[in-house]
Amino acid sequence: MTKESQKTNTMTAEETARQNSFIELAKTLTAQKSNTLGRPLTYCLTTFGCQMNEKQSEVVAGIMDEIGYHRQDNEEADVVIYNTCTVRENANLKVYGRLGHLHSLKDKNPDMKIILFGCMMQEPHVVEKIKKTYPFVNLVFGTHNIFKFAELFYDMQQSEQQIVDIWEGTDQIVEDLPTERNYTFKSGVNIMFGCNNFCSYCIVPYVRGRERSREPEAIVKEVKRLAADGVSEVMLLGQNVNSYGKTLEDPVTFAQLLEMLEDIEGLKRIRFMTSHPKDLSDELIATMAKSKKICHHLHLPLQSGSSRILKVMNRRYDKEKYLDLVDRIRTAIPDISLTTDIIVGFPGETEEDFQETLDVVAKCGYDTAFTFLYSKRSDTPAAAMENQVPQDVAKERFNRLLALVQQEGRRRSSRFEGSVQEVLVEEESKEKGIFTGRTEYNLLVHFPGNESLLGKYVRVHLDECRGFYYLGTLEENE
Repeated sequence: MTKESQKTNTMTAEETARQNSFIELAKTLTAQKSNTLGRPLTYCLTTFGCQMNEKQSEVVAGIMDEIGYHRQDNEEADVVIYNTCTVRENANLKVYGRLGHLHSLKDKNPDMKIILFGCMMQEPHVVEKIKKTYPFVNLVFGTHNIFKFAELFYDMQQSEQQIVDIWEGTDQIVEDLPTERNYTFKSGVNIMFGCNNFCSYCIVPYVRGRERSREPEAIVKEVKRLAADGVSEVMLLGQNVNSYGKTLEDPVTFAQLLEMLEDIEGLKRIRFMTSHPKDLSDELIATMAKSKKICHHLHLPLQSGSSRILKVMNRRYDKEKYLDLVDRIRTAIPDISLTTDIIVGFPGETEEDFQETLDVVAKCGYDTAFTFLYSKRSDTPAAAMENQVPQDVAKERFNRLLALVQQEGRRRSSRFEGSVQEVLVEEESKEKGIFTGRTEYNLLVHFPGNESLLGKYVRVHLDECRGFYYLGTLEENE
């Protein structure tokens, strides 16, 4: 470890200790208020958006639990918290709509506190709107200073004024904050933050900041701690995990990080997302092929099959390179499950461009594809582009793509029909007595079971493929 890394670790430890002191201060105020009211104080936390947001919400929930609040699903709580997403304009509108409802709740309970944080809060025009239109919101902060939540919450407890604390960026990564996991047996693990890709349709680099990788020692330490606590599956998270390690004082590749995690006792499955095709190396493919723990599932966003459109999107690969990459992956890992993201109706997309996308879908054999109609996102280069595709044209293309995706997905996913697969049981479905789990290929399986199976690996006979999921039956000896 270099002197620079040691200095960074010391600063991280100091900040962690500082935030823990604010947790204790906030805990004292919470206990006093709880005694006055004669009941426990409650909070409701809602997360909008991606798995990165889910992971950050776990930190906020962990701190709230430490402070002494009890979580509930009902928004008639003492504190309501929204972790916001801004990947599409509709996400912003959803939050504004729900703030109107919260205003009515706060009219009934003036002591109620409302907190907004996350990606949406990194947009200056949003913060100005919150200040002017929603002054009843108590605390606003962004994506770069979530580690300060305990401090900000303590300040809010003592203030009648709206507190706004937005950072334009940071190179700080603060470790070892409290976390309240959503599951006892699986967990997300952030390995990096931010994005340097600047795809022309995407707001993420502007609200998440530049790429910052966690030190590998910190990641290994966290995963070891999780495994010791009963977690058998981890999902490594980053906007582009394939570029992990490039910003470190002592650079480490993503493949090398995976090899460090391979030997952790108690860890059975390793997943990761998202992978950018331009950075997916032969080293990573080889590491996946020889690993006994990395799941044979890879989410590899295509976005478009047209080399011309990919260039305008600033994706930095073309159709031929993408297809070659898929061929190399399938050669090394024949049973790999591939999934993808595709945007339809990007500005300037012609019928010829769209046919190129259909061609890639037909050739790649995706288990599933997440398809999206292009949605103009303000403050991105694509929003100002000419030749915006008419909605009726985009929708017609979308329907054709969806039909092909479903056809190919059924064909590809059904390859496991009649086989017995190991499934990690995750939860009970809405139908009583029917449980849901995933194979290592990330395929959903629904089967009859009981609560004692939750968090366990069981062998399930895949009776019938229903497109993107299976109906199955537990093997008799389970």
